[in-house]
Amino acid sequence: MAVVSGANVNFDRLGHVVERCALGDGKEALLAVTIPERPGSFLEFCQILGESSVTEFNYRFAGKRNAHVFVGVRLEESSRHLQARLADAGYGVKDLSGNEVAKLHLRHLVGGRLPSSERERLYRFEFPERPGALLEFLTVLAGRWSISLFHYRNHAAANARILAGFLVPGEDEDIFHQFLNATGYHFTDETENAACMEFLSAPEAMRQALKTAAG
Repeated sequence: MAVVSGANVNFDRLGHVVERCALGDGKEALLAVTIPERPGSFLEFCQILGESSVTEFNYRFAGKRNAHVFVGVRLEESSRHLQARLADAGYGVKDLSGNEVAKLHLRHLVGGRLPSSERERLYRFEFPERPGALLEFLTVLAGRWSISLFHYRNHAAANARILAGFLVPGEDEDIFHQFLNATGYHFTDETENAACMEFLSAPEAMRQALKTAAG
């Protein structure tokens, strides 16, 4: 007699199981971290994480003073020790590892429209996924333009995929593209992507005003 089972398990479901196992076994932590809202703060934050691999990084610009980051970390130490290390560095930290709303919903909802009239460009990046790749990426991007949105999730694939937003004045457009080309990363401009315009970009009236101002 043959037994067939598991018909309701697909790759998406397996991914969910793996995520929950890592959290349940204490091998991953979901944290809400408050960091200063200024250029270079993401890089400094990742440097403090040290050997701990970032599995998820969600951020949306929400104000001039503080940045609120939803981050997943594969633990090389206890979550308590990691949180203490971040607190010692001056960051506000909340552990969301046991929060069902955070695990089921908020990790997929971090975003929203840019709450300012600044000119934002959205880009999708791809690069080989390996230990330390995210830190290298942020090190290369550290520069004169503020990051206004950042979404990364480690899918255990060959390539990492990141959606990032940058506040780029119109007069910096050419030099910004030169900078992106010089990074060596494959990128796609998603600023006019219908989904991004619907859920992430400034309202239509504000976008038109910015285009008029840019000439």
